[in-house]
Amino acid sequence: MPTLYARIPEDRVAVVIGPAGRTKRQIATATSTTIDVEAEEGEVRVEGPETDPMGVLKARDIVLAIGRGFSPERAMRLLKENTFLGILDIKLATGHREKSALRRIRSRVIGTNGRARARIEELSGCSMSVYGSTVALIGEEEQLERATRAVELLVRGSEHSTVFHLLARLKRDDAVKEATGEVDPGDLGG
Repeated sequence: MPTLYARIPEDRVAVVIGPAGRTKRQIATATSTTIDVEAEEGEVRVEGPETDPMGVLKARDIVLAIGRGFSPERAMRLLKENTFLGILDIKLATGHREKSALRRIRSRVIGTNGRARARIEELSGCSMSVYGSTVALIGEEEQLERATRAVELLVRGSEHSTVFHLLARLKRDDAVKEATGEVDPGDLGG
């Protein structure tokens, strides 16, 4: 029986479990897994049948996403095929470890009233959560690449307008390719 473990922050344990255990049951049912949560330590064990190891991976990723600040509803987006979770550690990206620098960088990524985060979500197609010293992203591979690039640029000090223009241009280019029927050479499997 495939088994995976995850550790989540103590303040997110109740969210993973949900009211009367509802969220935990929904995740387990949707992924055909068994989920055990050690509330004191924030340790989660996910087990599933030999026939469906992907269910175990999906359940673990949903738990990790909730642990990184996503609502259970947004984390369930991971059930879609070709949808993945990416987690960026701001401390590793910047080398800054003091709280004031982390707070400043988090503020840049979130933006005034959450506008930068919302704009990145809109232009990349990813869902985004900033929690502690991490930025978590949920999306398809190309969406994750774009959102990751945008976050990294903001963390390194790029202007918001520059980052948003880049994302808008990439989105426009995709729309043109789709409309004209162009195929990306990477999509040919060669």
